[in-house]
Amino acid sequence: MTFQREKQDVSANQLLQALVDGDTIQLNQCTVTGVLDINRLFDPTEKFQTEKLSLKQTEDCKTLVLSQSIVFDKCVFEENVVFACPWLEPESSAVEFEADVVFNSSIFKGQARFRNTIFFGGAGFDGCRFEGVTTFKNVVFTKDAKFRTATFAGYTLFGGATFKDSARFTNTHFVKGVNFSQAKFIGQIDFSGVYSSTRAVPIYDSISFSRRRYGDDESFWRFVKQSAQEAGYYQLAGECFYNERCARLWQKLKGTAYDTLSPAKKLMRTISSIRLLPELIFGRLLFGYGERPARVLAASALIILFCAFIFSQPAALIHRDGVTETSFLQGLYFSTITFTTLGYGDLYPAKDNFYRTVAMLEAVAGGCLMALFVVCLAKRFSRG
Repeated sequence: MTFQREKQDVSANQLLQALVDGDTIQLNQCTVTGVLDINRLFDPTEKFQTEKLSLKQTEDCKTLVLSQSIVFDKCVFEENVVFACPWLEPESSAVEFEADVVFNSSIFKGQARFRNTIFFGGAGFDGCRFEGVTTFKNVVFTKDAKFRTATFAGYTLFGGATFKDSARFTNTHFVKGVNFSQAKFIGQIDFSGVYSSTRAVPIYDSISFSRRRYGDDESFWRFVKQSAQEAGYYQLAGECFYNERCARLWQKLKGTAYDTLSPAKKLMRTISSIRLLPELIFGRLLFGYGERPARVLAASALIILFCAFIFSQPAALIHRDGVTETSFLQGLYFSTITFTTLGYGDLYPAKDNFYRTVAMLEAVAGGCLMALFVVCLAKRFSRG
């Protein structure tokens, strides 16, 4: 059967009974009154007919299985909406939606709680407004999860959530912040245009992206970077900028629709990506996009020591008064003043072309790396 209403007031009791009976839910522009809490079905003081209740029972947890399609289009929920366990017993119950669940353009005036829920079908929350605390903690989205243009006016929890397919948060507004700690994004993601109007920085400890090598995480890091900049956390913004640029580089290397290409086209795209080697070597690995000055210092030290070993060879250096005795300390001294382009003039490389070539290359490398180091420091300490 189908529980269908349009532009009417519907009580939470009616909806709960329809869910238990397995009725398909289709509500359009309706107002849902009362607390829509699945835990009420397990309360002996409530008068629900639960003979058709589909339940999986284990020793510690009971799982309510809802196999019907559920559509709430442009509805208003005046009280809390709870498809989760009670706050005080966080692991005592769960809900499984076996078909598509759609709440598009609905308004949740109270709390919206979906903790431990499993969406086996699509989950549609496009255009929704959540005015209270919202939690999708430990939720599993098996198929598409859509939160495009949604507004989360209260604090939002996505901690531990797993997105096995695409996760769309395009133009979503997190007013008071969001927690993505330990969230797993296995499919494609889109955080384009996501923002926070209260300078609340998202929490993302131990977050993981399975498609990191495709650069799918670029829009997420841009969202966190902009939030951190507005809140004045410039070091965090710099770290997110680095992650964003790394993701962008992977996008350039892979290109669009890489998974759908034939092996021959993948090979051709890999060959064409050779043009990105300068950015990979200098921009990311060496320069760290301006966020890794320690890498520049480490590279400089390695070059100085390597050249010092070369210049410590017999007859590698000549003193202005004649051939000098060779030692590693002497080679290190000459290598350092060459790298820094200081050049006292007391030592110079032997007339052998090899040593002169090494000296020229080291001087060029020194000038470039010192400039990079200055740029890194200026970028890191002049933000804001």
